[in-house]
Amino acid sequence: MRQRSLIAITAALSAGALTLTACGSRDSDDKGSDSGGTTVTIGVDAPLTGDLSALGLGIKNSVDLAAKTANKEKYVEGVTFKIEALDDQAQPSSGQQNATKLVADKSVLGVVGPLNSSVAESMQKVFDDAKLVEVSPANTNPALTQGTDWQNSKKRVYNSYFRTATTDAVQGPFAAQYLFNDAKKKKVFVIDDKKTYGAGLAATFTEEFKKLGGAVAGTEHINPDSKDFSAIATKVKNSGADVVYYGGEYPQAGPLSKQIKAAGAKIPVVGGDGIYSADFIKLAGASAAGDLATSVGAPVEELPSAKEFVANYKAENYKEAYEAYGGYSYDSAWAIIEAVKKVVDDNDGKLPDDARAKVTAAMQNVSFDGVTGKVSFDEFGDATNKQLTVYAVENGAWKPVKSGTYTG
Repeated sequence: MRQRSLIAITAALSAGALTLTACGSRDSDDKGSDSGGTTVTIGVDAPLTGDLSALGLGIKNSVDLAAKTANKEKYVEGVTFKIEALDDQAQPSSGQQNATKLVADKSVLGVVGPLNSSVAESMQKVFDDAKLVEVSPANTNPALTQGTDWQNSKKRVYNSYFRTATTDAVQGPFAAQYLFNDAKKKKVFVIDDKKTYGAGLAATFTEEFKKLGGAVAGTEHINPDSKDFSAIATKVKNSGADVVYYGGEYPQAGPLSKQIKAAGAKIPVVGGDGIYSADFIKLAGASAAGDLATSVGAPVEELPSAKEFVANYKAENYKEAYEAYGGYSYDSAWAIIEAVKKVVDDNDGKLPDDARAKVTAAMQNVSFDGVTGKVSFDEFGDATNKQLTVYAVENGAWKPVKSGTYTG
């Protein structure tokens, strides 16, 4: 399988990559000129405003870069790609409305997103009913691909749903193994935000930590809308725990870490990919030093396959960082581009009338060398790449500590 070429894109490209046509509304950042042919829209659903917008904007920009790269390379002959980015504000109801809007645009042949597993739950059936493929760069809840009873009997529910991120069935236990075996932490206080992602991640972490011989000093659930965690911080201090594990996202994790330290518990707060953002460090302040996060994949900056992505992203002068899911978002978009290419090639160089169904079917067998490594999907639509990395806050930035896979 060919190494996907990320031909160096200079800033001069940004004004001429994407095509404006009458068949679908275009993203406001897409300022390309009309070059004829067929236009295929790649939808993007992510939180583009609100607390999680740092991650969402990184997703949007990375998909935009993939579309521009495919157009520059003329990767699918006769097809020009553009994006349509919609803001879900991390709310399931908004996500469902966006899914309906994207389904109604017949030029949309694939969607990248969403960020949140709870939002994905609200979108899956809408897309599946329309046979519109969805590839998430960030959803990690196992039930999305393997059914609600995934721990006992895995069953795929939606054939149109795929993801390039590994799941919490791997991420939670991976964190537990690192904390118990490497960091030598034996007594944990577990907190979650009661949401699909956070509660699921905390559960898989706790199960593995206890299996390894660790003790759970206490558990608490927070209100995701709250910023005052002083009562929980006091409980953590009095519990004697030597580490806190938090299932949730950085808008709450940052203040939580700061208040736990202020209460006198000088112990690390650890979370999953939902806290792996520069904004966590901004919110936690100096007290973030020593806190840990796991995130999907190897560090993008250290992957040879990602060097061109990093350089090209910088050359495009996007205002926001690509953040934790940039590489996975690019690969999610490229998976859609590969599926479209397969469908076009199999139909004498043009899109068939049932293009959505054909693209969804083609996605199952997509395989290429991507920004984040080998990109392909198993029988559930899950990423075959199970790589994870532990990061620690050092000198005001996330630094990789250990990469590997969960050995369960």
